[in-house]
Amino acid sequence: MECSHFKECGSCTLYQESYPAQVAQKMGRLSGMLAPFYKGAITPYPSRSDHYRARAEYKVFHDGEECRYAMRSLDKKRYVIIEECPMVSEPIEKRMWKLLESINADKELSFRLFGIEFLSTTTDEVLVTMLYHRKLGEEWTQRARSLEDSLRIKVIGRSRKQKIVLSDEFVTERLLVSGKPYLYRHYEQSFTQPNPHVNENMIGWAMLQASRYRQGDFCELYAGAGNFTIPLSTLFEKVIATEISKRSIKAAIENCELNGAKNITFVRMSSEEFTEALEGKRAFRRLENIELSDYDIGTVLVDPPRAGLDGGTRELIAKFNTIIYISCNPKTLVEDLKSLTKTHSVVDAALFDQFPYTAHMEAGVVLLKNR
Repeated sequence: MECSHFKECGSCTLYQESYPAQVAQKMGRLSGMLAPFYKGAITPYPSRSDHYRARAEYKVFHDGEECRYAMRSLDKKRYVIIEECPMVSEPIEKRMWKLLESINADKELSFRLFGIEFLSTTTDEVLVTMLYHRKLGEEWTQRARSLEDSLRIKVIGRSRKQKIVLSDEFVTERLLVSGKPYLYRHYEQSFTQPNPHVNENMIGWAMLQASRYRQGDFCELYAGAGNFTIPLSTLFEKVIATEISKRSIKAAIENCELNGAKNITFVRMSSEEFTEALEGKRAFRRLENIELSDYDIGTVLVDPPRAGLDGGTRELIAKFNTIIYISCNPKTLVEDLKSLTKTHSVVDAALFDQFPYTAHMEAGVVLLKNR
């Protein structure tokens, strides 16, 4: 990828070497971090080298009466005006500049606009959220509807204590995993995987490991909107999954309906709460129609936040035979492995490069209980 904003824009911090060289460096780093626990091969899953991001957020800078896209600078001390952005998906790129032209041609759309967020799919859907420092009225709504029609987008307007949804507040993604399509509703301002191609590979890798090492029923903690849960459910008779976010649970249930998944029970609770429930330490009204003793959990998948697992969750998953751990922060993965490898052994590992041209990397490991 070539970009005129390299060395200025803070979005891409690695640009001196080719993308394959960057992946090789990340493989070396991850190999060194996992060396105390795993000596085998690590499978790399690189990204596309451009147009890989399905999400993007820009500050809107007002240059006189003209609106410009801006990003935080590399030194974090200022903003850089953006004239191009080859990292965003094609559906975003082909609309973002036309959108800016329309905004600059209409004072109702541009007045006190301070941010624009994009959410796209591989099937050419784009949801645009426009952020304002003013209350939005009927005139704004009419102009924004014209944007929806002319650019084939979905528009949401936001200001303080105000949200206007003109059509839908979600896009429907289609991912191809191991030759089978899966549909997902991705809601505005909810967590979604940012790199669809790498996400397909991540899910496929997790399915491969589950098919190799599955035991008993399947449990997923930090399930989100069912990104992993739904494809992996095809490998098990019964599945239980937890997620703390109400909106994610709503999306997960809708995604089950979209994909015809009928063997999954989603529970809105944190991993800490689920640990207490499973160990009989605390009763929860949210579980009053669910009999946890009906589940013979043998396989668990965790995809925790950057902070990694809490102590109780580590102790809980150490009881299961097979652990599939997807990590967005290998540093905390290493800390968790110090504990988990007292009872389990790492048998496979992978690198997922969701964020090319940055030092960030994601990893996956599979652990099996020692005999």
